[in-house]
Amino acid sequence: MIKTKIMTKMKTALMLSFIVMALFCVKCTCEKKEQKISQEQIATTIAELKKQATPDQHERIEKAVSQVAALWFESDGNSADFHEFCLAYSTKNQADRKELFERLETNFEILWGGFNKMEVGLKIPLHVDEGKIIDIDRIFGGYSPGAHLSADFFENKLAFITILNFPFYTLTEKTNNGTNWSRLEWAYARMGDVYKSRIPAHVLQHYAQISSDADAYISDYNIYVGNLIDSEGKTYFPEDMKLISHWGLRDEIKSNYASKAGFIPQEMIYNVMLHIINQDIPLEVIDSDRYQWNPYTNELFLDGAKIAGKQEPNTRYQHLLNLFKANELIDDYSPNTPNYIERKFDEEMEIPVADVERIFTDLCSSQELIEVGKIISKRLGRDLQPWDIWYDGFKTRSTLNVEKIDALLKDKYPDKQVFEDDLSNILMQFGFAKEDALFIASKITVDPSRGAGHAWGAMMKEDNARLRTRITENGMDYKGYNIAIHEFGHNVEQTISLHNVDHYIMNGVPNTSFTEALAFVFQARDLELLGMENTNEMTRHLAVLDNLWSNMEIMGVSLVDIRVWKWLYAHPEASSEQLKNAVISIALDVWNTYFYPVFGVKDSPILAIYSHMIDAPLYLSAYPIGQLIEFQFGEYIKDKNFATEVYRAFTQGRLIPQLWMKGAVGTEISAQPLLDASRKAIEALQ
Repeated sequence: MIKTKIMTKMKTALMLSFIVMALFCVKCTCEKKEQKISQEQIATTIAELKKQATPDQHERIEKAVSQVAALWFESDGNSADFHEFCLAYSTKNQADRKELFERLETNFEILWGGFNKMEVGLKIPLHVDEGKIIDIDRIFGGYSPGAHLSADFFENKLAFITILNFPFYTLTEKTNNGTNWSRLEWAYARMGDVYKSRIPAHVLQHYAQISSDADAYISDYNIYVGNLIDSEGKTYFPEDMKLISHWGLRDEIKSNYASKAGFIPQEMIYNVMLHIINQDIPLEVIDSDRYQWNPYTNELFLDGAKIAGKQEPNTRYQHLLNLFKANELIDDYSPNTPNYIERKFDEEMEIPVADVERIFTDLCSSQELIEVGKIISKRLGRDLQPWDIWYDGFKTRSTLNVEKIDALLKDKYPDKQVFEDDLSNILMQFGFAKEDALFIASKITVDPSRGAGHAWGAMMKEDNARLRTRITENGMDYKGYNIAIHEFGHNVEQTISLHNVDHYIMNGVPNTSFTEALAFVFQARDLELLGMENTNEMTRHLAVLDNLWSNMEIMGVSLVDIRVWKWLYAHPEASSEQLKNAVISIALDVWNTYFYPVFGVKDSPILAIYSHMIDAPLYLSAYPIGQLIEFQFGEYIKDKNFATEVYRAFTQGRLIPQLWMKGAVGTEISAQPLLDASRKAIEALQ
């Protein structure tokens, strides 16, 4: 789970990249002031607008005028200007409102689609393997053509016109009313999501700097594990091995499950993690290969001689505290979501934090996990240890002859054009009708990628989605093909949810988890497309248990993440030392509540090691929610017509997640389908 994975879903929620500009890219020199428009003026304006409008517009007027007032700065005009603006631009009836909506939709598609196309084009030298990169390519690639759009639209009042006629609805309102809304009413609500906040530039710049500092801290947090020693001075890792925390350290623990001598290296890395969490790690060993360090005793050595080190001064927790303080400033300019927790869950994920916690605790409290823990302990031939949250022994090792597959694919797809020309045939293999397959394929352009690969969707119907994967001069190998089929899944979602959804403003999916669901369903069938299916019932059972175990791990960490932010808002004046103690206490509590019954080990703070908590707080929950969606959707469609189900699910567009899931699989996002499958897998293994 690396942060760069986010990039592979550039079209996931279609216009969200531009909608978010209203929240994070507004360039405004205004200072935060008390609301300029009085409640009396708001009431007067509402009353007068109601007199001019049909009764069916009254509820909208009440909501919208207050929302415009909340974002009206001194530079926008005085109370009289506000009143006159509302009278001039509030629509009077359904017909006028629909006419305005359609014009906004048309023009937003032109703007967002045009800016997106420009951004794709400017980044081609950086993303596509079609020649060398020259200096100005990076400058052009870093330019965002639409960066000032929100600022311009607040200045020329188009943003206020949008808000006045299409007010914002909270997640609670969407949840309570959404099942009864027509598609047009849903589209109006999504139009209301375009402008929800108006944050001054200096606040955004401050947040960007704080976030960048935290990211730099994490990016440089490397441990030279070749310099780790035990009490006898023995090392267990290659001399030049350098691992970043926490990803590299975690992956090294995973790799040692394949070794009979893996216990000691795993235990040693676990102790490194404990010192990072406790912030008593010697500063000298962070991103330095000069010293030897015994993580069991926390002793530091230079050229064999013991020396006194300096412990890290709560830097880890100070960065987290800085991010909290920076978000507090943004809170003041976010009247609809006045704290970071609400912005991440109600606004970005669109699942209430309480629902997310319930889903996570349901899985982490399950009897199935206790049974899986027993299976893992038996497989390892020892009692479970805290680092076994990263056990990956359920993954079946490939028995494929990769060289043979590489040769087949290089012959089948010697260049990107041949693969692009074959996209319609691949879709027909998946069960798509020829006409549909040809249309979808015609809206996708394949590019040879400089990186591993990604999918970038179009944002207007006249443009094409982009599929990027590695294609060597000798053709496509299996790795490039496997990635290509995954990205093709994204492109199919991007195309269907742009062209087959009834309203432009509704196109896309609720969040990135949903496009990942289809991409992984495609990717899982890559060998089937080649006539080389390589699964059986037992490998499927093992995959289910691997899914369950990895979900437990990341759900536990996510619960810590959420509770830490709740603690921060309850203790806004906390010091970095107090925050450190709180994080450790919360991690211990989550461990003892949910993990101790499975592992038989108490008081491990290991769940606090995740770097996401420091440089991308509250992002962690997206991973397990995504895994559950992938599993539910994959299970639901496995015995149904694939193409029919894909069209049925993904033409729903950007509903809220739980409503989308009900429409797609009949139930809300839940851990229960995974738990049911896990029970069957446990029985099969036993």
